[in-house]
Amino acid sequence: MGWFWADQPKPNAPLAASPVAPHPMPPAGAVPPAGCPMHKPDGATTTSTPFFTRRDQSSSTSSPAPSCPVKSSPNSPLFNLPSSPSSTSQNTATTTDSQASESSQQPPSRASLTLSKLNPLNYMPSLSNARPSDSPQEVSLSLEREKSSIPRGDSDSTWEYPSPQQMYNAMLRKGYTDTPADAVESMVAVHNFLNEGAWKEIEDWERIFSKGLLHGWKICSRGEQAIAMERAKREFLAQHREALGLSPADVGEDEDEKPKLVRFMGRPGEPTPKARILSALGYVMPEKFGGEPPFDRHDWYVARKMPDGSVKQVRYVIDYYSGGVQETGEPVFYLDIRPALDTPTAAIERAMRWGGDIWHRASGGAAREGAAQAKVSERKTS
Repeated sequence: MGWFWADQPKPNAPLAASPVAPHPMPPAGAVPPAGCPMHKPDGATTTSTPFFTRRDQSSSTSSPAPSCPVKSSPNSPLFNLPSSPSSTSQNTATTTDSQASESSQQPPSRASLTLSKLNPLNYMPSLSNARPSDSPQEVSLSLEREKSSIPRGDSDSTWEYPSPQQMYNAMLRKGYTDTPADAVESMVAVHNFLNEGAWKEIEDWERIFSKGLLHGWKICSRGEQAIAMERAKREFLAQHREALGLSPADVGEDEDEKPKLVRFMGRPGEPTPKARILSALGYVMPEKFGGEPPFDRHDWYVARKMPDGSVKQVRYVIDYYSGGVQETGEPVFYLDIRPALDTPTAAIERAMRWGGDIWHRASGGAAREGAAQAKVSERKTS
């Protein structure tokens, strides 16, 4: 602040003496010498100057006020039209006011209004859990929401499935007005069952590759059959612990190390590249690749806990296929779940999962495992 405000003098400081002129001061009525070029009476003109005149400058022409020769040239990019300071400030204030009024009067775009109404975790509108007054349903639907086993990424709780009434409201919003209301509860049950199965598959992917590619190859090299056996073993142990009244969580597995679902997005109108390729092959070889395209697609964003303690977000792509109807009348669905090819690591993981099973079968891994089990059984009997 000392740069802008002068310091106040101290009250006890002595006053400084008046300066003394280096030469005697002239009297008040003194007249300067006639030959002095710097003291001329008003209205007098002279051609003499205390400075030398340039050769290209006429002494009879009055010199203009000094200015920058670059800015004064009309061809210069720094040239500015002359304007008074008051007009410049008025123009600036007017422009600022007009811009502010235009920005305040401009309505928000339709895209911003639409996105503001969507849930950022699934990009879907928040549907009401109450029966609308104009609903065509003839039966009352349950308003209870079932909790899933899928942990949330933003809290310690799990995701909740929509209630039958919410599912019916969502179908009405999409235009499916001919859906019978009494079939919605079974549709919700199938929806929840498919999501639980999808999460189990994602947990297998994370259990294989969350500890690194080397750890993943050790598991993938044993084939898909070994991976399925490990999953069945874990499910059996979980059911056994639940029957005993214990926690169904895996023994020795930290809750913080488990994957969590951060958000998800339904994209039924955007087929995945794999689905497009299979559809194209269906035209060429219908006997092998013929079939209906997937009826739905989801993108799930999963938080993966890395060995160094950091968290990495992995996007999984899920294609939902219809497999017809069983003899009992129950529908069959197939889910194709894999990491999206967003990073080179995801491509390596998919190659390991596919190539490891081929390597296991081509190298006689099943025969080796059978021989090893036979040796173990012989040792036990002997």
